[in-house]
Amino acid sequence: MTSTFTPVALEHASRLLNHGPTVLVTSAHGDRRNVMAAAWSMPVEFSPPRIAIVIDKNTFTRELIVASAAFGVCIPGAALADLTFAVGSCSGHDGDKFARFGIESLRGPVLGVPLLEAGCAAWLECRLIPERHTEDAYDTCFAEVVAAAADPAVFADGRWNFRADNAALHTLHHLGAGNFARASDVIRARPLQAG
Repeated sequence: MTSTFTPVALEHASRLLNHGPTVLVTSAHGDRRNVMAAAWSMPVEFSPPRIAIVIDKNTFTRELIVASAAFGVCIPGAALADLTFAVGSCSGHDGDKFARFGIESLRGPVLGVPLLEAGCAAWLECRLIPERHTEDAYDTCFAEVVAAAADPAVFADGRWNFRADNAALHTLHHLGAGNFARASDVIRARPLQAG
């Protein structure tokens, strides 16, 4: 599969996460691979771009990330709500979710991690930052973003652009129990006059 996304300048990579979307975390090591949903991710540094993401240390995804020191963060659009819930509701220990759900992926340009584009708004390819004091005690992983790309229909010039004609790519925000809110109805702030 060939990428159809437009590269995102790394100084804008944090903007892909700063509005708090549910993400799909992809990982691989050797011939094993996995994809899971995660609701807790955020940018933590601008330059170089770094993120934090919560991935339970007992999951198959975490096992693969620790072994490979790399992972992908794919940002599903609203059209992938069912798939996002499905991959977040079963374990990769029980079989390859890519095969089970017919998920196509491409190889990341820097680290070769599996990345999803069909139905996604964007992706980030990440290198794990070893944090010895947190690896055994906490579920939070820190990573440096080494590549990022987005569908120009919804993210261009370093900004999200949610419109009616790209609603299938509006990001998902997990509310619990399989319920998601879709980013939409953007409100533009106006400058306030000092009183």
